[in-house]
Amino acid sequence: MNDEAPTALNLAHHDAYDDELIRAILRNVRTIAMVGASANWNRPSYFAMKYLQAKRFRVIPINPKEVGKRILNETVYADLKDVPVKIDMVQVFRRSEAVGPVADEAIGVGAKVLWMQLGVRNDQAAQRAEAAGLKVVMNRCPKIEYGRLSGEIGWLGVNTKIISSKRGRRV
Repeated sequence: MNDEAPTALNLAHHDAYDDELIRAILRNVRTIAMVGASANWNRPSYFAMKYLQAKRFRVIPINPKEVGKRILNETVYADLKDVPVKIDMVQVFRRSEAVGPVADEAIGVGAKVLWMQLGVRNDQAAQRAEAAGLKVVMNRCPKIEYGRLSGEIGWLGVNTKIISSKRGRRV
């Protein structure tokens, strides 16, 4: 991964990530603040939160509409500055245009990583976060990356040539 300070010209390195960078992030992170966490069991953020908790991450939900309630046995906070523990990573389940203020808050609370979920990319927010020393991942899911790098996805048949989208030959 490119170690130089980000500029408008070198933000393209966010189109692909080295597996070692992703592994290092997932190995060193313990507490994740999930901005946009949902109490609705059929939302992607709920699935991701539950999976990451099962992998021994502490995931703290951030959702102003659910403040004071609990999602998966964790108290919901309005924003990052209200969280009473140190946050290692901020995971963003919000639209790309909403990431700017979240990135600024992540910098303000001393997070080490800003991770934008699948479909979420904000180069200006990434540039500010990287300039402040945060590692940034965009358009990726930590649940998927953890499963892929740990081999769990392969266990389910993906990339094993056991399960395929190709139609079988008729006999």
